[in-house]
Parts: sequence; structure tokens; C-alpha cells
Amino acid sequence: MSRATIHRVATLDLKVEPWTWPFALARRDEIAAHFAKLQGEKSALWNGRILLGRDATFAAGHLAASYFETDFANLLAWRDWGYPDNTIFNGFGMGALRSVDGAFVLGEMGGHTANAGRVYFPSGTPDPDDVSDGLLDIGSSVAREVEEETGIAPDDYRPAAHWDCVVVGATIAMMRILDVDCPGEELKRRIEANLACQDEPELSGILLVRNRAELTSAMPLFVTAFLEAQFADQAQVTEDGSQ
Repeated sequence: MSRATIHRVATLDLKVEPWTWPFALARRDEIAAHFAKLQGEKSALWNGRILLGRDATFAAGHLAASYFETDFANLLAWRDWGYPDNTIFNGFGMGALRSVDGAFVLGEMGGHTANAGRVYFPSGTPDPDDVSDGLLDIGSSVAREVEEETGIAPDDYRPAAHWDCVVVGATIAMMRILDVDCPGEELKRRIEANLACQDEPELSGILLVRNRAELTSAMPLFVTAFLEAQFADQAQVTEDGSQ
């Protein structure tokens, strides 16, 4: 069974370099057939260019890795077939929106998406638009995904200075807390109003999570591990303050 490891880092050095993925090349025909089947089930799936990582190292509050371009179809096949190439990782940013009263805001993925029914923080697989001067800018990727999915813009929150990188198997979720100066219920209403104006929103619902009892099986391990760590930190602060 996979377990989660959390690395808190202050800096990210994610170089984007040309590289041919042997897995994608060797199984090209099988991957095409797999994607065609998925697309037959969900016509909204689009085989765009995305970025995956390799050679990740954590040291002294720093994450370094190399990223390369590939097709979304290759990512889905690699994931659905149990990550047969264990030298590669799916590394993406997540915006952990947090209200002034301590509620974390998550969204349930819509039925037309590749992860329908799963509950996440706003996020997305990095793509070439997130590259600047040969580096992957996860901060910009998170800001874009948060605004696209929820309507909450960078001027609406204060991003934490650090990233909590949650490693689970072949996944590295780079979490950044985004503090919003409004109560959770108000923030939820704002996001729901924004979703109602979208033609085909990625999210089908919004959840507020304030404690461990509100975690659900629809949340992947990298989400629950991050939240459990946050709640443990809050409990420690409360205990220290009461002594």
C-alpha cells in the first residue's frame, strides 16, 4: 500500500528539457487504443500536451527535478496501467484555499473529467504554457487553475511562502496554502456562483473541510495526508497557546 511523505520546501527548480519517453514510444499503438476507448466514454477528453517529471531530489528545503513534454494520452495510460515506468512522476501544483475561519475549500470533479467524482484542491497537470525561460512555474500554474476552476483570483488571497510537497508513489502534489480573508460559507457561495456561470465547469460541487472527521474516501491520499498534517499543526498551536 502506498504511503505519503511530506517535504516542506521554500524553492522549486523544475527544468524543462527535451526528452523522449521510452514507454510512450514502445507502447504507442496500445496507448492510442486506450485513449480512443476513454474518449468514447467521455467525449470531452482532449489529448493535449502536458509535462511530466523525472529525477526529483529534495534537499535543504529545495525540490529539483527535470520535466519533459508528452501527450495526455500517455499520462492516462501510464496511470491506468499501474505506473509501469517508475522512473517518472506526475508532479503538479494545488491551491489549498483556506478561509479566515480555518475551512479548506475543495471541489468535486465533474462527470465529464478524467477524475470524475474525486475531491481535490484546484489543480491541473502542468502544460507548456506554464514554462518560462526553460523552467516550469508551478506558482503560475496554481494561480491559473484556481482562477479557472473557482473564479478566485490572485488578488483575493495571500499565498504561503512555502510548498508542502506530498509524495505518494509516482505522484508529487505541490501544495500551497492560499489564505482568503472571508469566512468559509461566504467563500463557498462565491465559488458556487462562479460555477453557475460556466458553460462546462470542471467542478460539480464545493466542500468545506475543517477537521479530520470531514475527510472522505473520494479524496486521494495526497490530499488527506496534507489536510491531516495541517489539522495536527493547528491542534499543536492550540495546545501550546493554552499552556
